[in-house]
Amino acid sequence: MADPVFLLAVGASVVLLLLLCLIVYYLWRRKRGKKGRSQYEELLPSAPSVAARSAPGILVSQDSLATLREIPFTVPPRFATQNRGDLKNKEEMKMETQRDILAHRGSLSVSRWYPVGTVLAGLYSLPPLNEVVAPPPGMATRLCFSVEYRHSSEQLAVSLLRLGNLPPRFHGNVTLVELRRLPDDRRPRQAKARGTGPDPEFNDHFVFQVSYVCVPQSTLSVCVLSVGQDGKRHAVGRVLVPLEGELGQAGRVLWRDLETEDHVQCSEFGHVQISLSYSPSVQRLSVVVLRARGLQLLTDAGVCVQASLQIHTQVVKMKRSSVVKSQNDPSFHHRVTFKLRSQHLDEACLRFELQQPNVVGSESPALLGVLVLGPFMYARGQQLQHWVDMVNTPQEAVELWHGLSRAT
Repeated sequence: MADPVFLLAVGASVVLLLLLCLIVYYLWRRKRGKKGRSQYEELLPSAPSVAARSAPGILVSQDSLATLREIPFTVPPRFATQNRGDLKNKEEMKMETQRDILAHRGSLSVSRWYPVGTVLAGLYSLPPLNEVVAPPPGMATRLCFSVEYRHSSEQLAVSLLRLGNLPPRFHGNVTLVELRRLPDDRRPRQAKARGTGPDPEFNDHFVFQVSYVCVPQSTLSVCVLSVGQDGKRHAVGRVLVPLEGELGQAGRVLWRDLETEDHVQCSEFGHVQISLSYSPSVQRLSVVVLRARGLQLLTDAGVCVQASLQIHTQVVKMKRSSVVKSQNDPSFHHRVTFKLRSQHLDEACLRFELQQPNVVGSESPALLGVLVLGPFMYARGQQLQHWVDMVNTPQEAVELWHGLSRAT
């Protein structure tokens, strides 16, 4: 009969051997399960592959559906093993696909993308603006625009569309437009043309906040400028549009001829060249009467010019030049300075009178012509624009020729 101690030792050894085999088997099965699950998850890429497209795709987010979750079953590892080179190529293709998807314009940057279609740009092509708003017949330089007043929000909407028949010397320059609502606006609003040539296009929109009560007394001032290669600005022309009559055609495309420098109406009383400059720091208005031309002299007694500053109906200062003995085109170079506060720029005006002394000294001189420069309260057209340019370009001399009107 065997020794009981020996039998006990053999039994314990068998049990330990069985436990060791079970542990080895369990670890082997667990290792195989993890390897199979990893190969299965490799079949589900984080971003779906998308073929290269010639047109941009419309991408929508499916983030909630694309979230990977654990699957409660396993797949036997029957897939062919891949070497590291193939895996690297796959990763590079995947990165290129993701970059291609995110390179499309208009797509949103969320975590999952799926292309659902493309945009056909040909369906949304618009006809050229010159075909939609063709200018009326003629060779005059014209501005195309529209005005509309919105009663609910008390806004005046102005749309600049294009210019027509720009003079040839400005075809290669940049075209600018300055808008003001007179008499309130001092600072202009600018628009730059989107091209050059004889018919530059703008397609810009501006909104002025103005009460309905003030609209009938307002005038829209549009000044067209041409910027050369040297950066200097040249005046092409201007348009003054009284809003009282134009609001009845709200929303309609309007054409207005520009008052250009070449088409300024000649005055039968002659012209005078004036230089204006204002310095806000010292509150000083400098005026220089340079020369005159085309005067209708009555006698050979010579001619002089009288400049006066007026606020409302009160004459603040008046100064007369010396008599110039000359023909119909005298040169004065008469300089006058006036003390004028900035708050009075909208209330003051300059009055110029070209006079010819009378033979009899006791009688008043004969008036040859009158010119008034000032804000909207006193002047219109070129005379108003000269004053506005002086205010908007402080400490810079602004020279311009003006036609004289009949003396009253």
